[in-house]
Amino acid sequence: MKDRYFSDTPITGTSVTLQGNEAHHLLHVMRAKPGTELTVFDGQGGEWSAVVVRLGRTEVELALGEHDPIERETAFEITLAVPLPKGDRQRWLIEKAVELGVARLLPLTTERSTKSAAEAPAKLTRYVIEASKQCGRNCLMQIEQPQSWPELAASVIAPSRILAHPGSKPLSEIKSTGPVLIAIGPEGGFTDGEEAEAVENGWQVVGLGERILRIETAALALVSLWGIR
Repeated sequence: MKDRYFSDTPITGTSVTLQGNEAHHLLHVMRAKPGTELTVFDGQGGEWSAVVVRLGRTEVELALGEHDPIERETAFEITLAVPLPKGDRQRWLIEKAVELGVARLLPLTTERSTKSAAEAPAKLTRYVIEASKQCGRNCLMQIEQPQSWPELAASVIAPSRILAHPGSKPLSEIKSTGPVLIAIGPEGGFTDGEEAEAVENGWQVVGLGERILRIETAALALVSLWGIR
């Protein structure tokens, strides 16, 4: 696979100019020259073969070749609502969610996580782009605005809504498949009141075994298990 680069402007026509991080990487890390071949995508579907035709001080112009409409998305949309952990754990969670095909990530606040730890939107988007380049996704995972648990509990944004809570029934007992909204609690889990609110609103509550998992472990385990159903 050729090196992949992201265009932050929609690709139209027969050429595109890369700037910012992508141009810097080509110019100063890869030491690209005219004739260097690569793959470029704009996050809206498909990818293009491309070749470097001009190098500027802060930009790189590419001539576009054939467009390949290939998509590497899951068969159905997965939305993940989760209180984002701090620091490197946050970046790791976002990267792996991209790799596993999550379509939308929704930072969640609950009674035990009243303040969102989400980093600046531009930094989160950069994590998504870098992970998409690595794993071959051509549609960017969307990071939504933070939402509180009461708002999310009452929303119906997917046919199946799954809440992870220790001691609940295993996922294998749930027969539904397809598009899903998965909610993961903070360190300490959802409160009993939040679990009751979920049940009242038609959510299905599942457990992930006998051990207590960290936020990112629970999130990725449940996404993976749902994705292979």
